[in-house]
Amino acid sequence: MNLLQATNQSGISLVLFLGTLGMLVLTIGLILFIIFHQRKVIRYQLRLQQMEQLQQKVLLNASIRMQEEERQRIAADLHDDAGPLLATARLYLNENLVNQDKVTQLQSIFQARQILDDTIQLVRNISHSLMPPTLKNFGLESAINDVIQKIGGSGSMNASSRFHDYDERLKSEKELIVFRIVQELMNNIMKHSSASFIHLTQNMNNGNFVLRIHHDGRGLVQSDFEKLNKSNVGLGLKNISSRLKIAHGKIYFEKDHSQTYYKITVEIPKEEHVES
Repeated sequence: MNLLQATNQSGISLVLFLGTLGMLVLTIGLILFIIFHQRKVIRYQLRLQQMEQLQQKVLLNASIRMQEEERQRIAADLHDDAGPLLATARLYLNENLVNQDKVTQLQSIFQARQILDDTIQLVRNISHSLMPPTLKNFGLESAINDVIQKIGGSGSMNASSRFHDYDERLKSEKELIVFRIVQELMNNIMKHSSASFIHLTQNMNNGNFVLRIHHDGRGLVQSDFEKLNKSNVGLGLKNISSRLKIAHGKIYFEKDHSQTYYKITVEIPKEEHVES
C-alpha cells in the first residue's frame, strides 16, 4: 500500500513537473512571440515613416519646382518683354528731348506713352496669370465656368460645368488652389486624353468641397496616379499633390463601372484643418 502511494505521488509529481515545464515553455514562447511581433510592428512603422518622409520629400520638391518655374516664367516675361519696352520709352524721353522742336517733342511723348501703356498691359497680364481677375472679383464658380466655356468655345470638345452647392465660398487661398488644380487637370485631359467631352460638377459632402470631372478619353486610375506621383515624370501631377497637401485635400482617379468614361474626384475640407 505504501509502495502504491509512493508510486502515485511520484506520478503526480511528474505530472506537476511536466505541467509546470509546459506552462513555462508556453510562457517563454508567448513572450518571444510578443517580442518578435513588436519588433515586426516597429520595423513596419519605421518603413511606413520612411515612405511617408519620401513622399513628403517628393511633394516638397514638386512644390519648390512649381514655385521656381513660376518665378522663372515671370522673370523671363519681365526681362524679355517689359525690359525692352521700358528701354525704348527711355529713348523717347532722354535728355535730348528738351532740344527738340515742339512737334518732335509731342511725337516722342506720344510714342513713349504708347509704349508705357503696352508695358502696363503686359504687367497686368502677368498679374492676371498669378491671380485671375474673374477668380478674384467673382469667385471660384465663375472662374471655373469661364475656363469650361473657353474649352467648349474652342470647338475641340464638348465641355460643361455645374455647381450644385456653393452658396458659401471657400477662403481665397483655397479657391486659388482649387482653380489651379482644375487648370492642370483640364490641361492634361485636353493634351493627353483625346476626349470628346468634359463635364465638371460640384457639391458639398460632409463638410468637404467636392469637384468631379468626367471625360470619355484616355485616363488614369488611382494606381497610375500614385505610380507617376512617385516617379521622375508627371510634374503636373506632383504639383496637384503639392497643392492638395497645402489644402489637406485628396484626389481620386477611377474608371466608371460602365467602362465608358473616367472620373476624377477632388475633395477639400471647407473648414480649416487643425493638426492633432
